[in-house]
Amino acid sequence: MAKKGYRIAKEIKDEILAKIKNDGLSVADAAEQYGIHTGTIYNWLGTKATGVVSVLEHNKLKKENEQLKQIIGDLTIKMSVEAKKGLCKGW
Repeated sequence: MAKKGYRIAKEIKDEILAKIKNDGLSVADAAEQYGIHTGTIYNWLGTKATGVVSVLEHNKLKKENEQLKQIIGDLTIKMSVEAKKGLCKGW
């Protein structure tokens, strides 16, 4: 038989999620501070309400967006330098 866990009060869950979302508290730190397994917190963060993006998905997309901006910036600079050297045709 599986071990039954205890329920976390909604107020505590909301407090933990608010600290992670708004204050930048890491999941590991929150888990340690509240004595909750990190997997439990990740499950809370991954749960999607209808029409709302989860925090995990938002952070993943935000990171990907920053990486893409960096790549575009690097390529723009490279193409600009090559155009000045006369290496890039069609500019």
